[in-house]
Amino acid sequence: MIQLDTFDLKILAALQDDGRLTNQQLADLIGLSASQCSRRRMRLEEEKVISGYHADLAGEALGFELIAFIQITLATHSPDNAKKFRELVNRVDAIQEAYSLTGDADYLLKAVLRDLKSLSDIVNNVLMPHQSVAHVRSSIVLDRLKESAKLPLKALQRA
Repeated sequence: MIQLDTFDLKILAALQDDGRLTNQQLADLIGLSASQCSRRRMRLEEEKVISGYHADLAGEALGFELIAFIQITLATHSPDNAKKFRELVNRVDAIQEAYSLTGDADYLLKAVLRDLKSLSDIVNNVLMPHQSVAHVRSSIVLDRLKESAKLPLKALQRA
């Protein structure tokens, strides 16, 4: 794990809030010069602490009204079957996140879709017929209470 000081953590926190900040804006926020912020940012990028920059799109504004969590149980637990399932997941754009789990289900998928018909299509025409899949169970999100991709950086200050 990379060593981070207070200024590094302040830079990371500021960039989590707004990845478009210039080095001068960062400098004004955290109390370093723009050149120091630039060097630190470059180091954090080189060390892969900052893994990229992107725009957060508003799914609902674009017509993606439905979020579903889909639990998958594999037909067999072999490396080849798991590989086939991973390949399937990576081909489906509507699946935003996929996690391998302990417990009853083998995988948990998060899918963002336009409507129930789109969910039905993924479940019935993509996931269930796939040779690697034995069981599929989906849950539709009724209300989003919190959504964040921010890491809890304050926990690093205590470490």
